[in-house]
Amino acid sequence: MKNTALTHIHEALGAKLVPFAGYNMPVQYEGINIEHETVRNAVGVFDVSHMGEFLISGPNALSLIQKVCSNDAAKLFDGKAQYSCFPNAKGGIVDDLIIYRLNEEKYLLVVNASNIQKDWDWISSHNDVGAEMRDLSDNFSLLAIQGPKASKAMQSLTSVDLENMKYYTFEVADFAGIEHVIISATGYTGSGGFEIYCKNSEVEQVWNKVMEAGADYGIKPIGLAARDTLRLEMGFCLYGNDIDDTTSPIEAGLGWITKFTKEFTNSEALKKQKGHGTERKLIAFELDERGIPRQGYDIVDGNGHKIGIVTSGTMSPSLKKGIGLGYVPTIFKSIDSKIHIQIRKNSVPATVVKLPFYK
Repeated sequence: MKNTALTHIHEALGAKLVPFAGYNMPVQYEGINIEHETVRNAVGVFDVSHMGEFLISGPNALSLIQKVCSNDAAKLFDGKAQYSCFPNAKGGIVDDLIIYRLNEEKYLLVVNASNIQKDWDWISSHNDVGAEMRDLSDNFSLLAIQGPKASKAMQSLTSVDLENMKYYTFEVADFAGIEHVIISATGYTGSGGFEIYCKNSEVEQVWNKVMEAGADYGIKPIGLAARDTLRLEMGFCLYGNDIDDTTSPIEAGLGWITKFTKEFTNSEALKKQKGHGTERKLIAFELDERGIPRQGYDIVDGNGHKIGIVTSGTMSPSLKKGIGLGYVPTIFKSIDSKIHIQIRKNSVPATVVKLPFYK
């Protein structure tokens, strides 16, 4: 197992470490609910340095990105980020990612930790345009500082006006005494905040200064378990659960990042799907009674016939009820449709709802 540059700090803080995507990662410190509420109400910091970073550069960088990504990266300008995915040739998804435009000929692609090698091989196999590719994953660290108090708590660490940074923009600027750090107004929690990219050799200084600056705002370190409950309350897809090599972006409700203003891998087939509809859809549901839906549980109809499967599920710390995502035939996708979740021997009634769960 690999360690991040901060593993020794997580150990000193008493974090429970678990293997995740080939890394020892902190899953929790004090407890999921406490950490979840900290991010919803104040500010928390995650070490997500296991994520992958690829630098694509040169005159043909954009044309390579346009070929392998579903979203239209031509719409990006310097300092703008974009959520996208790599469609595969069979109607599924290789991975989802964020694209950062550093300049006209330089883009940073941030990919999921468990897919770094797979993504690198996929992009490389389509690079017949001579774009320069560099895998920076092992040299860079990533902190996610998330919560409604993040901008106030972190303002003393940078000359950038954090309060007025627009969502999905970024700046390369000074942060925590270090020059040339990427400060990105992105995150995976739905509670606002920033993601900070810096070198492994710099991240301990950044972490310490972040904890110091956030002390008056109730900052706490947050583990991956709360990251999962936070993202699920927003209905954000998790690769390996809600999207994978067999799920199309149209089925997954990611039509908004699938732009047919250009050609990309499997775009013709996905365009037909968008026009004709799909046989199944990813839906969000809330349990009508007590219970916790878990990944892999069957979704059944009123007669007990299996119609789908739960891809993500939890007891929502904010809503105090069971919530989840899952694929079902399109006839069950309408808001307020009634379904059931098979929790061991019990068929628990549930209602299809509109995302996000947490408003």
